[in-house]
Amino acid sequence: MDYYELLGVARDAPAEEIKKAYRKLALQYHPDRNKEAGAAEKFAQINAAYATLSDPEKRAHYDRFGSEPSLGGMPGAGGFGEAGFDPFDLFEQMFGGGLFGGRGGRRAARGEDLETVARISLDQAREGAEIEVGIDRLSQCEHCHGQRSEPGGKPPQSCRTCGGHGVVAQQTRTIFGNVVTQQPCPTCRGEGQVIEDPCTVCRGRGRTLKAERAKVKLPKGIDEGYRIRVAGMGHEGPGGAGDLYVHIELEAHPALEREGEHLIHHAQVSLTRAIFGGKIEVPTLDGNREIEVKSGTQHGETLRLRNQGMPRLQAPGTGDLIVVFDVQVPKASSLSKEARAHLEAYAREVGEDGDLREPGFFERLGKVIRGD
Repeated sequence: MDYYELLGVARDAPAEEIKKAYRKLALQYHPDRNKEAGAAEKFAQINAAYATLSDPEKRAHYDRFGSEPSLGGMPGAGGFGEAGFDPFDLFEQMFGGGLFGGRGGRRAARGEDLETVARISLDQAREGAEIEVGIDRLSQCEHCHGQRSEPGGKPPQSCRTCGGHGVVAQQTRTIFGNVVTQQPCPTCRGEGQVIEDPCTVCRGRGRTLKAERAKVKLPKGIDEGYRIRVAGMGHEGPGGAGDLYVHIELEAHPALEREGEHLIHHAQVSLTRAIFGGKIEVPTLDGNREIEVKSGTQHGETLRLRNQGMPRLQAPGTGDLIVVFDVQVPKASSLSKEARAHLEAYAREVGEDGDLREPGFFERLGKVIRGD
């Protein structure tokens, strides 16, 4: 299986489609949500695939060399189909390993960024609360402290193939003459060192995959679709840690809908209340509030409660709570004889008694009130 198959996209899929597929799979297999056996390994593979296909240069390299029999055409990097596959090898190669920045004289690579999704409530969005998200990130091995060799064992040796530089020269003959380029060393995979006695915990990688909790401070008024950057909470690499990007999703509120900085509540009002008026309670984010229903209120009319909405994101002021009146018309079958008699008397009073003999009179009355 290759990275495109893993994410379920075509090889010519645009970046947005790849991102959408990754987010869907990451939610499905995130260890915080999926406790099934193999979910963590699948999550690691998905992150590795996205890290490659979301980067134009890495994707081009991957499209050229493929992942089988070796990742990026480099010896020793086992493909998905090989025996002894270890998902942590993918994390090492894709998230800050020697292939993208070795130790031998080249600038050390920064660890790859991470992405996750956080579902928040309206209250958390309004308050600008601090939340926590669970992530799996590559961190320095606590056993060897990132040195990759077993403590007390043989220290790393300078690579004989590249002389410790991490790169080797490759000469290519072209129509313009011979062109010399540098490629990552196939022996040390760009590290400049060979580990003869690898750490028994991280197996010579210098990093291990750990489940951690990251704190995220929400700006007041944040809405769904925004992304928050948490510096230094991505995968660790030789040149420092990457960043964590948290995609915000908004949980549905049982009684309130959000439209920008405004909140919407649909208040059900009985027919008699709409005719005669009265008081009802409506929910707000600060608890229930009593409001006045004016006599003769029509279906769909609104009442605006100032400053009862959401804070404007990165701007002064607060939105409103808009109450939409939904006038409820009873069905004829639910009326008692006495209630029906009173309504028929009203119909005769206003000259509509002829319509009472036609089926569905009360249903039609409801449609008129609601403006259907």
